[in-house]
Amino acid sequence: MSTVFLFPGQGAQFPGMVKDICDAHPEAMRLVKEAEEISGEALSEWLWNSDASLLSRSDRSQLAITVASLAIAKVLEIKGIKADAVAGFSLGEYPALYTSGVLSFADTIRVVKERGRIMQEACEAIQNESSSSELDNASPGMAAVIGLETEEIIAILKEYSGEKGIVFPVNMNSPKQTVVAGTAEGLAVCERLCKEKGARRFIRLQVAGPFHSPLMHKAAKDFGNFLETISFQNPKTLFFSNVTGDIIKSGEEAKRRAVEHITYPVLWTSVEKKIHAFFEESKSKAVLLEVGPGKVLSGLWRDSGYAEAITSIPCGTLEQIQSII
Repeated sequence: MSTVFLFPGQGAQFPGMVKDICDAHPEAMRLVKEAEEISGEALSEWLWNSDASLLSRSDRSQLAITVASLAIAKVLEIKGIKADAVAGFSLGEYPALYTSGVLSFADTIRVVKERGRIMQEACEAIQNESSSSELDNASPGMAAVIGLETEEIIAILKEYSGEKGIVFPVNMNSPKQTVVAGTAEGLAVCERLCKEKGARRFIRLQVAGPFHSPLMHKAAKDFGNFLETISFQNPKTLFFSNVTGDIIKSGEEAKRRAVEHITYPVLWTSVEKKIHAFFEESKSKAVLLEVGPGKVLSGLWRDSGYAEAITSIPCGTLEQIQSII
């Protein structure tokens, strides 16, 4: 039986995440403290005493979710559960990079801290550059469109090209869920058009800006410059990229994808398809463990149509971990 670790991305955070796990497992608490020393940030305060609005900032949420996910992975490792393959949703690629041996622990913390800082600054700059016609009390950001096929949304956005604002399809989450990103005006118009075409819901996400879209181009450039100082090793486990949906073969490719990742869409349905096909073709059994706060990825896997062949189990709480060991 092969084990695939799936790591969630931004939006999965909530105040108090992994507190039960760290209280019960000193190894997990030590990992949090080590990350605090490397980053110079009060991560335990962020994880357990922040309010939701502060925790949603990129310069906090990215590091907090990464450390929470790695704390869970540490407990699983101690219990004898190790990853044979990894995939990360958006930010989740960073704990995946560590788990697969591409980045050291210290470099993972440094890279995620810098990525969060760069992306938060980019989001604030985009907000400041927004035109005076932008909607009151609205910001550039992201929203999940529920109830329309990705192809339908892409067609809607082509129709929309003459409207005000900017919006892009950025996360292909499931056959019935696609995330879009854009300016406040762009999202408002997109919501209207999608609902006119039959979308059931248009849900604004708790993120700081229009991630995975061309609006983040400066952040990608700055992050690429920073990564020149970081060593990426070849993966030691199967590593499914959510930039391409394919398996990453080298550290050089992993670094290139990390930069592209900031402005490229998340092809999560392609990752799911590749995972299912890999284990089906190899005629081997597998189980997916969602290693991080929440259970969004397990829900998306259930919607993928592959759940009968391969089970996905959330491991974000102490109770959930205890149920599988």
